[in-house]
Amino acid sequence: MPNATAPHAIAPLASVSLDCPRPDDLAPFYCALLGLEEAFASPDRSVISLGGAGPMITLMRAEEFTPPRWPHGPQRAQMHLDLAAEDLEATVAAALGIGAREADVQPRPAAWRVMLDPVGHPFCLSAVRPD
Repeated sequence: MPNATAPHAIAPLASVSLDCPRPDDLAPFYCALLGLEEAFASPDRSVISLGGAGPMITLMRAEEFTPPRWPHGPQRAQMHLDLAAEDLEATVAAALGIGAREADVQPRPAAWRVMLDPVGHPFCLSAVRPD
């Protein structure tokens, strides 16, 4: 039930953008992981937006992409996606099957699993739900 006292958004979230070396290589991963479809692509395919379930995920080519290192490293993650998992182990297995890998550091593996996409962006699969 929506909070009656919640403020009106000045601008609703339309997309979360991720830098990557080759958007065409990463798009199939996020389509499979999140059940999205390609909604837009620039003519040179340097920008691809994926939509179909709430805000879009936009993949943007970064010529000098340096993957983040989680939890410590010279290029630290500045944001990550938290994804709900009904069955954590099955969701981890499915993500591994499409090209994700588990991060070396796992603070609470029974509650959530830190994963890395094919180019190194961290995302979490979480069995923890807010009330």
